Amino acid sequence: MAIWVPDLSSRNGPKYIRIVEAMAEDIATGRLPEGTRLPPHRELAYQLDVSPNTTSRAYGEAVKRALLRGEVGRGTFVRSTDTDPTQAEPETLRRSDSGPIDLSRNLPMSGFSEQHIRRVMSEIANDTGLRSLLDYQTDADLEHHRAAGQTWLASCGLSSEINCIVPIVGGQHGILCILMALMQPGDLLLAEALTYTPVLAMAARLNLQIGGVAMDEEGVVPEAFEAWCREANPKAFYMTPTLQAPTTVTLSQARRTRIAEIATRFGVILIEDDVFGPLKSDKPEPLAKIAPEAAIYVTSLSKAVAPGLRVGFLNAPTKLAAALHLSVNLSVWMAPPLTLEVASRLIEDGTAAELTGQQQRIARVRQQLVQRILGVAVIPKLSDGFHVWLTLPEGWRADVFTAECARLGVRVSEGRSFAINAGDAPEAIRLCVSHEANEVRLQRGLEIVAGVLRQKPSGSSMAI
Repeated sequence: MAIWVPDLSSRNGPKYIRIVEAMAEDIATGRLPEGTRLPPHRELAYQLDVSPNTTSRAYGEAVKRALLRGEVGRGTFVRSTDTDPTQAEPETLRRSDSGPIDLSRNLPMSGFSEQHIRRVMSEIANDTGLRSLLDYQTDADLEHHRAAGQTWLASCGLSSEINCIVPIVGGQHGILCILMALMQPGDLLLAEALTYTPVLAMAARLNLQIGGVAMDEEGVVPEAFEAWCREANPKAFYMTPTLQAPTTVTLSQARRTRIAEIATRFGVILIEDDVFGPLKSDKPEPLAKIAPEAAIYVTSLSKAVAPGLRVGFLNAPTKLAAALHLSVNLSVWMAPPLTLEVASRLIEDGTAAELTGQQQRIARVRQQLVQRILGVAVIPKLSDGFHVWLTLPEGWRADVFTAECARLGVRVSEGRSFAINAGDAPEAIRLCVSHEANEVRLQRGLEIVAGVLRQKPSGSSMAI
């Protein structure tokens, strides 16, 4: 076992990320050769004077990045470059019919949109307006794309003015543009205690403070949000109120109304990420409808229509729209006109709504498969989306459970990876049921997870 104590003093960002970056550097330089067994995460935590949750999270992230491998009962080792490729961590988002079964990636089902996009692209290719789509665009040129965005927003339950709509290159790009436009280094960004992990990386990159708002089984707790507002002067609150990532909870109308009232009273901007919203047919009103001057609404076609288009829309209060336009200009100058045109035509001719319906139907089928294999006692309530939040039985640690699933050829996401404060993370995992296109592979993966659930956990002797 290596006596490895990284120097974190010159690194920035969350401590667990600093550990991972130091690890990657030492592996690259040969300080940590292939096959080296690392110290248990609790021992490393003691050496670094950090929480064991921090080092556990760092080891988990290093496994995801294919720097380490965990062997149940033996420990954690630097991954060999000649590891069997069928056991290697994925380097891309491509879906495979071989190798580990991937239940860790929250992507929609693929394949539904191909014939429709082929048709629309053929129409565009024979259209006299093609030339203009291959050139730089002005705001005036984008009017009909914004009009399509207005139609899409209406399908999400939100009425919008054309000049308040900002085209973006997918939801993640939209969130980054919002943070760039509205926040300065040192500002406090709030998010749900368990949240979309790229937001944590964005906050670190922009040198923002970030605070986790407590959650319960019904979602974010309004009183916890109000306490932050009273005590810490937050600038914005990022949240996914519908099919929350990772917990799947949809916030009730009453809680939405209460959160909107608190945000308005304290002058906090709500960043409402609703990319999963189109998958839920009976969702409550958007926060942006309840408090239109306090909320920026983020929507995208990625989860419901076609992820590869990378098209989405922001709906902003009038006073913020210009700043968001400038932020998009700074990051990509403009959302690509050609893909915007494809998306706009799909929206306008009703195809986008049809494809959304197909995603909803396949989500229901796959959620039923989850419940059938894992059991009603484990999954008592079906979600409308493509992910499942699984609270582990007493005695199981999420990192150990994740490592055991990986050993058996199934990738899942540990709950701690979504936590702003690692100590707040429950012993839970997230399962995604749409990345695997082959239902036989999905079923096999769920059966393996069910088998691990039936095992008796062996506690701290399982090292990752």
